[in-house]
Amino acid sequence: MRPFLFLSARPEVQAVGPEYESVRRAMGVDAGRLEHVRLDIDPLGDVRLDDFAGIVVGGSPYNVTTPEDGKHPVQRRLESDLARLAERALEADHPVLFTCYGIGVLTRVLGGTVGTLHGEDAAAVEVTLTDEGTADPLVGSLSERFDALVGHKEATERLPADAVLLASSAGCPVQIYRVGRNVYATQFHPEVSAQDFVARAHVYRHHGYFPASELREVSERLAAASVTEPQRLLHRFVQLADHR
Repeated sequence: MRPFLFLSARPEVQAVGPEYESVRRAMGVDAGRLEHVRLDIDPLGDVRLDDFAGIVVGGSPYNVTTPEDGKHPVQRRLESDLARLAERALEADHPVLFTCYGIGVLTRVLGGTVGTLHGEDAAAVEVTLTDEGTADPLVGSLSERFDALVGHKEATERLPADAVLLASSAGCPVQIYRVGRNVYATQFHPEVSAQDFVARAHVYRHHGYFPASELREVSERLAAASVTEPQRLLHRFVQLADHR
């Protein structure tokens, strides 16, 4: 069976390993089937899509809405790599799941709009599937309503013309969409458990997702959340990619 590829986009080393493990665990694969490239260190290069059953793009503290002259050179190179990946995946209709930061890159490639109107604080929010989401082979495996963990400063404000909206939340109208048959994007984090997100909150307590002075309260609120459905999305992604 072909391996999967996980692309991380976090420059904070304390968050990289735990994110990989969260993704691997939710996918239900062992380390031998999930290759890992740290895009903050290694350029993506000319990756052969057919070498992998599917690709998952992780989150990042970077924001695509940051003015270009304010972006670190690593971010500019990383976004260029992800945009190139998106274009190739769309052309081939290859299984790729863009999460959090990745949805911003994909939305821009597709001509949609990313802005700061629908940012969400670090918390568990209720996500509701659309009719199209209920019928979707990937997203339809989830409950019609479920809690997911979010924490982002930007989001899709205008859905790309070619995208199918699959799920929304009260504070963020675009939580999941699909393009073609196999390219997906989620605004929420499908990989993390509540405890994973608590640990991540400690790493990013000074990044503006919540006041650093409220770390204890935020951690307690996150720890009390019941979040089980989103991880099933990644497991189903593996099943569909393997049977493609």
